[in-house]
Amino acid sequence: MSSVTATHSDSILAAEPNFSGLALKRLGLVDYETALALQREFHAAVADQEKPNTFLLLEHPPIFTAGRRTLESEMPTDGSKVIEVDRGGKITFHGPGQIVGYPIVKLRNPNDVVGFVRELETALIRVCNEFGLDAQRYCERSGVWLRDEKGDRKIAAIGIRVARGVTMHGFALNVDPDLSYFERIVPCGISDAQVTSMTHELNRKIDIAEVTPVLERYMFEALMRVGQL
Repeated sequence: MSSVTATHSDSILAAEPNFSGLALKRLGLVDYETALALQREFHAAVADQEKPNTFLLLEHPPIFTAGRRTLESEMPTDGSKVIEVDRGGKITFHGPGQIVGYPIVKLRNPNDVVGFVRELETALIRVCNEFGLDAQRYCERSGVWLRDEKGDRKIAAIGIRVARGVTMHGFALNVDPDLSYFERIVPCGISDAQVTSMTHELNRKIDIAEVTPVLERYMFEALMRVGQL
């Protein structure tokens, strides 16, 4: 089986001319505009077969981003900066304490975008399950949810774009972000449900470092299933 390669260098898998496998870049805290430019750079390189499928894993400073279907009524009313992006979905928040993953992957079946989203959901559900959370898929709504007597609560959001058969954008898993930011918007355009986090649900502090290795394992398995390697 091919292995994940973790690196901070732009010369990812330079020693492997066939680019077999999946490259992982752990970037730490990166502002959104910088990460978006990096996504576009890798997207073009993967589409042109100049670099391997690559998984960017990072956190963002506090920022709101709005997908193509966002309505004006869902935007913040306090003057907070919003970056409009070319992904699916609506408005969401990114900030420290949230694991953000951007898979730049050439799909085996570029027409099966729903199947790709389902793989991301499954991986995130398994991560939550390992920490004792009964996360699940909500067929009418993308992302990962907790649904019980307390109501519907979204713990992970997904918004992607596929161009030239290669994915970009991705997911955000709420480990321990400041949830008050979500009160300024209509998150993902959903007004009848709450946003939650692993820390909030488990009633104990959960660190990014505690979750990341588990997430990497399940995401690697998912991306290997859908990616054209």
